[in-house]
Amino acid sequence: MHWSRKGPVSISFDCIVVGSNECWWIGIGIGIGWRKMQLHFSPSMRSVTISSSSNGGYGDLMKIKVAARHFSYRNVFHTILILAFFLPFVFILTAVVTLEGVNKCSSIDCLGRRLGPSLLGRTDATGNLVKDFVKILNQVNTEEVPAGLKLPESFSQLVAEMKNNKYSAKEFALVLKGMMEKSEREIRESKFAELTNKHFAASAIPKGIHCLSLRLTDEYSSNAHARRQLPSPELLPLLSDNSLQHFVVATDNILAASVVVNSAVQSTLKPEKIVFHVITDKKTYAGMHSWFALNPVTPALVEVKGVHQFDWLTRENVPVLEAVESHNVIRKYYHGNHVTGANLSDTTPRSFASKLQARSPKYISLLNHLRIYLPELFPNLDKVVFLDDDIVIQRDLSPLWDIELSGKVNGAVETCKGEDEWVMSKRFRNYFNFSHPLIAKNLNPENCAWAYGMNIFDLRAWRKTNITNTYHAWLKENLKSNLTMWKLGTLPPALIAFTGHVHPIDASWHMLGLGYQSKTNIDNVKKAAVIHYNGQSKPWLEIGFEHLRPFWTKFVNSSNDFISNCHILE
Repeated sequence: MHWSRKGPVSISFDCIVVGSNECWWIGIGIGIGWRKMQLHFSPSMRSVTISSSSNGGYGDLMKIKVAARHFSYRNVFHTILILAFFLPFVFILTAVVTLEGVNKCSSIDCLGRRLGPSLLGRTDATGNLVKDFVKILNQVNTEEVPAGLKLPESFSQLVAEMKNNKYSAKEFALVLKGMMEKSEREIRESKFAELTNKHFAASAIPKGIHCLSLRLTDEYSSNAHARRQLPSPELLPLLSDNSLQHFVVATDNILAASVVVNSAVQSTLKPEKIVFHVITDKKTYAGMHSWFALNPVTPALVEVKGVHQFDWLTRENVPVLEAVESHNVIRKYYHGNHVTGANLSDTTPRSFASKLQARSPKYISLLNHLRIYLPELFPNLDKVVFLDDDIVIQRDLSPLWDIELSGKVNGAVETCKGEDEWVMSKRFRNYFNFSHPLIAKNLNPENCAWAYGMNIFDLRAWRKTNITNTYHAWLKENLKSNLTMWKLGTLPPALIAFTGHVHPIDASWHMLGLGYQSKTNIDNVKKAAVIHYNGQSKPWLEIGFEHLRPFWTKFVNSSNDFISNCHILE
């Protein structure tokens, strides 16, 4: 008896009739298209033969003999049933391999050789090729690229040369290594050039700001109203009234000073209690005076004073003046060529950027050192808040005067704590060279640093200390060591001088890093009382971060004739 089903997949059964309603299954045939496979069982059930057919002919592939033993036909039935379900999958796999053109043989042995590695997760010839290539790359990694080797300029040129020259695997690996090393050198050189150009851009005075200073200086000489006394004579006693809130700003940047003052007045609840003391240098004094005379911020008061107007501020009384003006090492360090002679091959871009920032000319400006002389500058004041010119005030600062400093001199935000690891992870080790014996002997590298730029100074407590003299002493030691103890400006000697005299205040009062951290969290910027654009990317420069600049520019009076005529915001 024979029964079969035709189609893409065909199944056939052959049996021997035993009775009217029974038969023994002797053969099962399963086929996919033209390829068929059959199982034949001997009448004694002692052997099984597997046959395969193609193109109309049959051939025995395998014959399995079963040892003589007692077994039931039910077991045979179960075995045949399992094979009936298993064989279609074998043939489907065979068909897939055949259709993909990978396997052109018809034996189970060939199929096993093809499918076995894949089913067991083993690599094929492609995997072996990759292994061989990695081996060659490891070999080439220890070799130098020949000096005279001509390198393709692009990937397409590399492919073209491979077709024409028929590189060996090792030659190809050497060319590839040479191309990558060349690209790395060019990227590195480009990065150093970018950092150098950024340093010069940060150190230069933008044309708009220079224009503003010149126009206002000219106005001072020709306009009596621009020369009027600040504040008016009847208000002069308020400059030493300790019931008012006194802010100090030292800068030669008129535009920056105007933003600091405007933001403070617009953010306070009681502007009539604010007094600003703006200190500038001799060349900027006329322009700075003109600006605040022509743009009053009443009811707040503004005083403008030049360094030259302080009689006691001479080289004899202030050692830092003599050091800054006469020390050749300092002038060469800050005004020399920062690239010539530098071993860039042994320097990382980050280290190079740090060195460039440490060479900013502002660090030898007396205006930058003036904060250490606040008790002498304002002998009648008890407490002041010192502000850098690259800050913006966004919240009423009146509560600062209510902070109890517990006998300390300096209320400041610590910079070794906070979510921003880039900005708020500064300890003494970040500022000092602890390989220097004096530094190693006297300082702890794990001491927490704090921020300059927005500080509450208790001048009464300060006058009872030796802070200023300590500052001078360490500054002289650093000059003697040819600046090998620290590099960066006025903060390091202040960290030493104020040791034991700092009272930490909440970090929300002073947010730093807007001048070098492009990933600053905008939500945190909005919440901070004072935001500080410390770093090279000042908001008034083209290299300033676009998404952070609006927090500063909204306090610039763009309708002012001097601002618009100098095209400052364009």
